[in-house]
Amino acid sequence: MTPYHKLASQYVDLLKLGRTFPLGGFPPISRPAPPADAPKALFFSPHPDDECISGGIALRLLRQAKLRVINVAVTLGSLKQRKLERLNELRQACNYIGFELETTGPTGLQAINPVAREKDAAQWKTSVQVIREILQRHMPQIVIFPHDRDWNSTHIGTHFLVMDALKELPADFECYLVESEFWGAMADPNLMVEMSTSDVGDMMAATSFHTGEVGRNPYHVLLPAWMMDNVRRGAEVAGGQGGAAPDFAFAALYRLRKWTGGQERRFFDGGRRMPASINPLEIFRD
Repeated sequence: MTPYHKLASQYVDLLKLGRTFPLGGFPPISRPAPPADAPKALFFSPHPDDECISGGIALRLLRQAKLRVINVAVTLGSLKQRKLERLNELRQACNYIGFELETTGPTGLQAINPVAREKDAAQWKTSVQVIREILQRHMPQIVIFPHDRDWNSTHIGTHFLVMDALKELPADFECYLVESEFWGAMADPNLMVEMSTSDVGDMMAATSFHTGEVGRNPYHVLLPAWMMDNVRRGAEVAGGQGGAAPDFAFAALYRLRKWTGGQERRFFDGGRRMPASINPLEIFRD
């Protein structure tokens, strides 16, 4: 036996312990709300729970940069009998973490996937109009949404839905684009965002409000392991091959670009790191 055998065993014990914790029901985090006229970040979440899982940068923008973070629930899942229940879980999760919530309709949008985009132009156009109207009404400074290879068909569909809506906005509209990952890792993330222990704990607790989902697959207790692996991977793919790993315990990976002149563009070379100690807006600069 080595100290590593003991460490591996302790990881297993912690995972087992985490699975015994209560799901949801925690009081909202008490923090001052951003001013009503604060700049906005829109998080387009494919399903209820993505706002908690992939929303690390959104949480930091809310807390440190004092932006208004609005979670746009693109869909409410695919099971008709669970939609209203998932909406209720989503409201509780957003209320706990501090995100504002906007829905795309009483039961969310339907058929948000690449196949529908290709084969049902009329319905896709209607969905794009919904997202375009939300963008026009809020005029966000930052838009967060999945990348185009995030494996899950609704995640990929949400990517193209947001991009198609952006293309319909006036040519002078500008914002920063932050593409997230969960099901499929990006080949070229360029931003590694450190997450504090407190933030990760809040994200786990918020995810646990999605009781119907984590009850069948307790992925909320696996968030720390995923974010620890992001530090390993991010040191190379976001920091440069052969780069030294930063002294982060947890991190989330994103692709940061800018929407300008009716198209997306990279506005810096290489990758950037966002330590927990800095205001996130320091990274959003040309």
